[in-house]
Amino acid sequence: MSPTDTSPRSTSTTPAARTERFAPAQTIAMAVLLTANFTLAVDFSILNVALPHIGSELGFATSALQWTVTSFALCAAGFTLFFGRVADLFGRRRLFMSGIVLLGISSLAGGLATGPELLLIARVGQGIATAMVTPAALLLMTTMFPEGPARSRALGLNGALMAAGFTAGAVLGGLLTGTVSWRWAFFINVVVSLGVVLVGPFVLREPASRARSRLDVPGAVTITLALVALVLGIDTAGRAGWAHPGTWGAMLAALVLVAVFLRIESGTAEPLIAPSLLKRGSIAWGNLAGLLAFATETSLVFLLTLYLQDSLGYDALTAGLILAVLGVGTVLGGLVAPRVIGRFGSRSAIVAGLTMQAAATLPLAFVSDSRGWLIPLLVLTFLGGVANLVAIVGYVVTSTTGVPSEQQGLATGLVTMSQQVGIALGTPVMSAVVTAFAAATLLPGLRVAIGANAALTLAAAILLALVLRRPETTTSAQAPAGAH
Repeated sequence: MSPTDTSPRSTSTTPAARTERFAPAQTIAMAVLLTANFTLAVDFSILNVALPHIGSELGFATSALQWTVTSFALCAAGFTLFFGRVADLFGRRRLFMSGIVLLGISSLAGGLATGPELLLIARVGQGIATAMVTPAALLLMTTMFPEGPARSRALGLNGALMAAGFTAGAVLGGLLTGTVSWRWAFFINVVVSLGVVLVGPFVLREPASRARSRLDVPGAVTITLALVALVLGIDTAGRAGWAHPGTWGAMLAALVLVAVFLRIESGTAEPLIAPSLLKRGSIAWGNLAGLLAFATETSLVFLLTLYLQDSLGYDALTAGLILAVLGVGTVLGGLVAPRVIGRFGSRSAIVAGLTMQAAATLPLAFVSDSRGWLIPLLVLTFLGGVANLVAIVGYVVTSTTGVPSEQQGLATGLVTMSQQVGIALGTPVMSAVVTAFAAATLLPGLRVAIGANAALTLAAAILLALVLRRPETTTSAQAPAGAH
């Protein structure tokens, strides 16, 4: 291992850090946390297939149906950094359990909805619950295990299930809509929430609370509004194009709000984002890696769903089942990633994972309307899923290693925000590419978009190979926890 490539193995020498095994109590706690995070990941995509059924049953206008997805994504991405800081100040387990209760109540309301208004309120509640639970769960994992193989394994399992959950949501949504009712996409969350509420308080632990500082309310409100504006602009671009006033207006508002946020933080005694944390190159570049990893792979699922249905003629359920192979690849990638990180380091895992993902994606840019492409597609998406998860686990480890305990909530909030903004960003961008290059059929546009997806992934790998090896990046990332 090179001296500039730090892995968790080199940052801890405790016996717990040298083994991947979980204690029995840790196993139960991990099961609770993973179940919650997988359920929330499924919620990102579970209603996509059901939208026409929801529209006809509840009286949604066709143009308004997308808000059942957008309202969730806006809240999940917009509030995650805020709640990451709340977890630091007021308790990780408390925030996790509160979010689970909100998820259960919101999901029950969504399942019982008789009109558009209640359904949208339910989706907003689910999005806020996601912003509460996801960073809190990740933070509980990072504090449950010291830096080392055990933590890498925990983060690998979490990343695998969350990435698989996005794919599984489309499959599960199709199954539920076709066999029982779309309402069960909500009721399943109620069952999961009840189980977590009954078991969680007995198995989840966190370090003793410290003296609480004040929450930077102006900074929290400003950055939350900035993220909401960014996701709204990206979503509008996918539906109405990049020239639409709703797109560039929201993007401009996001830039102004970010500038205001930075001004607020520079004059605040207890800022929402500590400047010392932002100066850590491993956190800044690591989160960029995560954003791009999620943006490219989730948008590839979208592109391949269109290809399987529009070009090859499969129905939605069959297309979802075919893409489940990608989900299997992500699970395997999450299991393999800790070993890759333990041997080569988290930064090398990011670069290698993105490079392999690009190599697996590029051949798909030459697909045709022949079903003979199905077997190559299955193989390539499986390999791409494995590689994507190696990169994702690498970015989580890189972005949370060496961070002081009192800032772990913020670091995990940044990790979660990168994931959710990436999911919200990728699909609209690739949708705009498809629309721009489509001809009589979508196939020409799909080819260009898949090629652009592969090129973006490879460019990210090259960039990160350069910046994550810079001495100043590594120095800040390796600094002792108390040095900042």
